[in-house]
Amino acid sequence: MDALLLLFAAIALGGLVFLPWMRRRKAVQHTERGLAVAADPMAGYGFVPLEQLDARLPGPDEQLAEALAEMRRTRDWRPAAELLRSTGEDWELRWQRVQTLAGAAAFELADTPPATAAPGGVRTGGIWLRTWRAEAPKDPGGAQTHAQFLVVQALRDPGSQDFRMILEEARTVCRDAALLAPGSPIPYITELAVARGLGERPADYEELWNKVRQRAPHHMGAHLAALSYWSEKWHGSREQAEEFAARAAAAAPAKSLLPALPLFAVYEHLPEANMVRSLFQSAVVERAIEGAHFALREAPADHPVAPHVRHLLVWFLVRAERYAEAMEQLRLVDGHVGAVPWSYGRSPAAEYAAYRALAIAGWEQLGGTSANFRAQD
Repeated sequence: MDALLLLFAAIALGGLVFLPWMRRRKAVQHTERGLAVAADPMAGYGFVPLEQLDARLPGPDEQLAEALAEMRRTRDWRPAAELLRSTGEDWELRWQRVQTLAGAAAFELADTPPATAAPGGVRTGGIWLRTWRAEAPKDPGGAQTHAQFLVVQALRDPGSQDFRMILEEARTVCRDAALLAPGSPIPYITELAVARGLGERPADYEELWNKVRQRAPHHMGAHLAALSYWSEKWHGSREQAEEFAARAAAAAPAKSLLPALPLFAVYEHLPEANMVRSLFQSAVVERAIEGAHFALREAPADHPVAPHVRHLLVWFLVRAERYAEAMEQLRLVDGHVGAVPWSYGRSPAAEYAAYRALAIAGWEQLGGTSANFRAQD
């Protein structure tokens, strides 16, 4: 099960890498503390039990869930193709769905026991994607999903000798996908992860980024993918990442989620040895939190990336001991946990449940009850 959770962590935001060991250790410690605070955090609140939390997605997408179930049952690629056809040019939603489809294929492949492989040792997991590409080579949805699948495969083991080879293949498929749907930003967003992994020069990365912006200038998912390149974990610095996020937030049009981007930049550069209360009540963090609140108020309630923002807000709000605000976000995202920051841990569901428990404990310590929480529905 942990393999599933870790895999979907890699695809939730375009294939971001895991945080260093120290942050993982702190997250585990915080999980244990949170679960100890409230052994039954769902009692009276209507929250989803730990064992029922869905680690595949950040928020509900019934059509996608149905397509995944049908493909897993029949190994038929057509539900995926129809899903992406029906998504059309809703680029934010299409990007979310392509990532999840690719991640599902990668997980199925990894989860196929060698004993059940087809004759010749070929694993049958994820065969619907291979069949899709073979039977409908001109379908842009299949090419986009295949390219993202290769990125997921590569980022599962960045230290492997095949890492660069797989990313080079992904780049080729990205360019094939771009030819099949010239106006779509999706292949170029996937290529952002390829260029990051291959260590492209900043000038070349900017050229690629401009191709994304020409097609979808305010795409939140694309900005989250590009933010990683400019972070100090990859090819930039804290200052470059924060400047990138601030520029995007300042230029955001009405009803955009981009004002929330600085919160992700802050998260990616938190000091490992100073995860204390005062840090989360600092002016920098408070401004980033307020930017995220503003973005969520202004953007459409069904924006595909809104659950990502809400999950990260829960993490920051609990750390800052702003429990009432954290509870409001939990009300809106509970049930799905396929998002940063939970996906950086060993078990996204347990990480999320721990913070949920801490939020409930803090809420009740301030006089809140399950009755007045439900009364706000």
